Amino acid sequence: MYKKLNLFSLLIISISINLSANEPYGSHASEKWQIWAYTSAAPDFIGDFATVIGADGSVIREGTNGWRCEAFMPMPENGFKNPHDAAPACSDKNSVAWANAYKAGTIPEMEGDGWMWMIHGDLGVDNFTVGTDGQKDAGHMHYIESGPHMMLMPKDPASLDGQSTDYTTGAPYVMFKGSPYAHLMIPLVGYYSYQPESSPKN
Repeated sequence: MYKKLNLFSLLIISISINLSANEPYGSHASEKWQIWAYTSAAPDFIGDFATVIGADGSVIREGTNGWRCEAFMPMPENGFKNPHDAAPACSDKNSVAWANAYKAGTIPEMEGDGWMWMIHGDLGVDNFTVGTDGQKDAGHMHYIESGPHMMLMPKDPASLDGQSTDYTTGAPYVMFKGSPYAHLMIPLVGYYSYQPESSPKN
């Protein structure tokens, strides 16, 4: 067991070193840092060609592949401490529509299912309560701070009704079931690094 944990730890460290190796020097509020942090929320073959939205909501880099990368958390005055604190995501066209609706509190209007990458993870939400983003210390019963993951945003949220909502198994699970924002969370390597107590147990 110790050997397995050791290998897992080395893998997480390796991923962290790889992500930070190209981090630009200087202010974390700069456009250069934002572009690096937000686009690295997806594999480089997506992030390198995506449009980037800055903290003020403006386009700071035009993309060519139809994907959009941006932070999901508001930027502090001196910039984010690290990419995880920004909760950056890279979204395709349909997930952009989902994200815009989620932020505005409106019903998503999508042409089809959408995909979203969040390799840096996020600051967490209650799995059953919409709008609890970043409220880790608010006493929510089913809070999960996520490491690397992908998400499937279905055009029809009811299509996920048969899927599990258990976020402790390591398998894909539904977040916000029964709401217009129901979506499938797909854990990647390191998903439980911020909340190991929720990781699968033998």
